[in-house]
Amino acid sequence: MFRCPNQGAEGADIALVGVPHSTGNGTTERDQHLGPRALRNVSCVQRRVHGSFGIDPWAAAKIVDVGDVPLPRANDNEACIADITAFYKGIDAAGARPVSIGGDHSITGGIVQALGRGHIAGGEPVCFLHLDAHTDVFTKVDHFLGAKKSAAHWGAYLADQGQVDPTHSMQIGLRGHPRTVDWLQPSYDYGYNVVTMKEFRQRGLSNVAAQAREVLAGRPVYITFDLDCLDPTIAPGVSNLEPGEKGFDIDEAVGLLHSVRGLNIVGGDVVCMMPTKDSPNQITALTAAAVMFEMISMMAERVRPG
Repeated sequence: MFRCPNQGAEGADIALVGVPHSTGNGTTERDQHLGPRALRNVSCVQRRVHGSFGIDPWAAAKIVDVGDVPLPRANDNEACIADITAFYKGIDAAGARPVSIGGDHSITGGIVQALGRGHIAGGEPVCFLHLDAHTDVFTKVDHFLGAKKSAAHWGAYLADQGQVDPTHSMQIGLRGHPRTVDWLQPSYDYGYNVVTMKEFRQRGLSNVAAQAREVLAGRPVYITFDLDCLDPTIAPGVSNLEPGEKGFDIDEAVGLLHSVRGLNIVGGDVVCMMPTKDSPNQITALTAAAVMFEMISMMAERVRPG
């Protein structure tokens, strides 16, 4: 991935990880496990330096590709989440900060069960910069098709476990079609700082980015980026597309990511890519790789500034 050596996380600053998991999604769109393969295929043509930051992240930090999480019980979501957590506990113990490509959004639950209050986070709960069309705190919706730790519930159960601090976390870009009129209420009840897409349009990028930086400053930050936060014209090969209201332009999404530049980013993920629905030019995979590159560059810059 990104031309990095395929080796273990020991001694690395950043570990790139594939999580080929689809059974946490409640819809029939189960091809998200193909995401890591698609991203690997295009990542070799991604940028080698970050022009705006003025750094070569591959030289600034030791970055390795630790491969894909092995999921021998792939059709058992609860078993997969446990396997994901066990895999990331090893990465956390090695002191490498993981940047992952999914896989459906349930993988965030498995990852943060390992990172929350872990070694890299200094024993503290992580705080989310969460860009998404959906809250994934759907406590008012039944668990999907038997998947208890599903793609729709990790924002709740991680808070219940104390692995994440919702009061210092941001959920930005929410525009999903509601199943209930009060679909945002669980996020408010948990204390998440919510910025809907409608509010984002009213307030503007700079205002929302400033809030995100203020809320997350001084805390271990975990970035989770659901590709459905982007407008479908930009990222068509995505599960659970949300038409009817414009999503983020890529420049807006990157601007929000940059709100945590220089902060203690302990890890990040990009999720919900559906390569089987992508355009022939693989634009969604290329966009996902570009988002990962921004995360990698911000983390590498902190390892070796300038």
